[in-house]
Amino acid sequence: MNEHYFTCPYCWETISMLLDSSVFKQVYIEDCEICCNPIQVSVKFFNLELVDFQVDSIE
Repeated sequence: MNEHYFTCPYCWETISMLLDSSVFKQVYIEDCEICCNPIQVSVKFFNLELVDFQVDSIE
């Protein structure tokens, strides 16, 4: 598991998320731990290294 910090697209607070590097490509929705709005998270790993991380608001 890798901890990754990013900015919430709703409240602009910095939050952290644990990412599972054993799954090459992931897309899922998780609520912001500060404002509770849904965030779509897209993650890609290559050789267990994070190569792409994107968060988007759900509108």
